[in-house]
Amino acid sequence: MSTSTDASAATAERYRVFAEVEADGMSATYEAWAAGVATDAAVQALIDELPAPKRQPNLVFSAARLVGAEPGPYAEFAAWLAGHWNAVREVAMTHATQTNEAARCALHLPVLAGIEGPIALLEVGASAGLCLYPDRYSYRYTGQALAGTAHLDPADGPSPVVLDCAIRGTTPPPVSTSMPEIVWRAGIDLNPLDVRSRADVDWLDALVWPEHDDRRARLRAAAEIAAADPPRLVGGDLNEQLAALAAAATREATLVVFHTAVLMYLDEPGRERFTRLVRGLPGHWLSCEGRNVLRGIRVRDDVPNERSDLVLALDGVQVAWAQPHGRALTWVPNP
Repeated sequence: MSTSTDASAATAERYRVFAEVEADGMSATYEAWAAGVATDAAVQALIDELPAPKRQPNLVFSAARLVGAEPGPYAEFAAWLAGHWNAVREVAMTHATQTNEAARCALHLPVLAGIEGPIALLEVGASAGLCLYPDRYSYRYTGQALAGTAHLDPADGPSPVVLDCAIRGTTPPPVSTSMPEIVWRAGIDLNPLDVRSRADVDWLDALVWPEHDDRRARLRAAAEIAAADPPRLVGGDLNEQLAALAAAATREATLVVFHTAVLMYLDEPGRERFTRLVRGLPGHWLSCEGRNVLRGIRVRDDVPNERSDLVLALDGVQVAWAQPHGRALTWVPNP
């Protein structure tokens, strides 16, 4: 089998899995587009012009939407892509998937609230740093386990960004009555984005899936909060930058290194190296990754979960199943 045929087969499978697992129930547009690509040799040939790491559905679809692709049937998208491929390819080559979903803070907050503060918060794969402000957003947790709604606001009053998170199952998370005290915040990213840059915020907007208008509005509001107090972001490889940035954290605070859906982009040696590095740091490690990404974490499949759920873990022990965009949380009893 030729190299070209091998690449096309890999691309077809990649898009099929994306349609059936990641986009299923999350975006009808992306589910249809990915399923279409999986059986369309002509579009696969275009995508295979990109280096392998750049062929991922999220990047190709977001690049297309930044250039001007509108949600619609796959046949229309395929025809549009053929006519605009050079522009889409340019965006894909110069950009990266850097989804910065502030709603993921609703997944992190119950864990952060249980850590003795003050806290020095360090995010790897920070994008524009919107998840570095969990203390600046308001939260509404709802579910049977809570017997209603748990509402939490920042210390200075309600935030224009309100994060709604459903609590699934019968085990309530330890939702605190007060915000964690965060006194230092910083992040690492291969290509940090600037919340004060219109072009950077437009790219973040393009990364939001088509039907998710609530996420799009939240992104803009969270960007305004971050722009008023821009985060410290360091560019570079997370394994190369982690130790130095952690050493710069306020020493009087508890260091918390966290990440969400980031390590999937590292190869196995890179993940192993990161795990060794983060375990060697003082403080805590809060991870939220796919179930097969961090093999040292025991995955609790005895607790009901969705196929697309991420594993939320503290110091290598799973505490919850987490919906990838922060919409729902299933707390794990007796982790």
